[in-house]
Amino acid sequence: MENPIYVTQPSLPSLPEYTQMLQQIWESKHIANNGPFHKQLETELCNYLQVPYISLFSNGTLALITALQALRITGEVITTPYSFVATSHALHWNGIKPVFCDINQTDFNINPDKIEALITPKTTAIMPVHVYGNPCNKEKIQHIADTYGLKVIYDAAHAFGVFKNDESLLNWGDLSILSFHATKTFNTVEGGAIVCHDAKMKERIDHLKNFGFTSETTIQGIGINAKMNELIASYGLLQLKNIDIEIAKRQEKVNLYRNLLEGTKGITIFQDILNVRHNYSYFPILINKQQFGKTRDEVYEILKKNNIFARRYFYPLISQFPAYSGLPSANKENLTTASQITEQVLCLPLYAELENQNIERICKILNG
Repeated sequence: MENPIYVTQPSLPSLPEYTQMLQQIWESKHIANNGPFHKQLETELCNYLQVPYISLFSNGTLALITALQALRITGEVITTPYSFVATSHALHWNGIKPVFCDINQTDFNINPDKIEALITPKTTAIMPVHVYGNPCNKEKIQHIADTYGLKVIYDAAHAFGVFKNDESLLNWGDLSILSFHATKTFNTVEGGAIVCHDAKMKERIDHLKNFGFTSETTIQGIGINAKMNELIASYGLLQLKNIDIEIAKRQEKVNLYRNLLEGTKGITIFQDILNVRHNYSYFPILINKQQFGKTRDEVYEILKKNNIFARRYFYPLISQFPAYSGLPSANKENLTTASQITEQVLCLPLYAELENQNIERICKILNG
């Protein structure tokens, strides 16, 4: 039996370098609460991502929850059912009702042409997701938000370092939220961040993630504990040093997949979007049973029997989970494209150290 191949595998920083940084932390005894590595990582991420302000978090979910608090979002928020559950869970934890909107066939992002029909007097924001790092239709979404006086919060968990027309996606909307989970192109084991546009909002976010403290003895508002510690921040600094190499290696793997699967009947693969600098977070394919001869789930099981662990990402839809399935917007008839995609999508293994021979083996199985 071949060694197992998982859908993703994080690249690890140099152990001697990390050990040296840990030694510095141990000697300083400053292991949390806005330490020197934390400050340095925020600065270097702002420079690399070309954003004005960034606030680091212990994970992306807490960043989402805090972003909604920072903008004082209430009532209903229009979002996508085609995402990781954290997107809607963050709304629920804030007492906000998610309203699910269907997605596009081409990029799997929220379909802006479907948003206006879902707006009610209770709607206060739109929360789109840059699925697999594919840019949402910023122009249409922002036009709707401006017309109806809504906030826009982008779940940009997959969009680290993605640019469109030389503009960072993270500068779009009112806030953007990143995830630095181990499955992401850039990771800090666990972690996340909020990108904002001005110093006042950065200050508010920083207070909210630290229990609401504005001074040693003053709390203005109810905050949460979501701070990133020094051990994780130092890990992130080392990861950032090699991020361009990581992305370049992932691109090579994606190109090999595309070459080997091009023309395979019943399998849809996706090309890079014009004028977009991608980060190659995932490699999704769509499997059409009528043309391919097998369902996506059958292919998933065949790969698993060969010790290849692909991922049905995203399946099921968030709207299909019991916590959300009773909502009127969760009706499958209103989510026809999302319902189709979730039954066909399969993300194949993709990471920098994935050996070409393993990609060839995966494609050989898919090509029969």
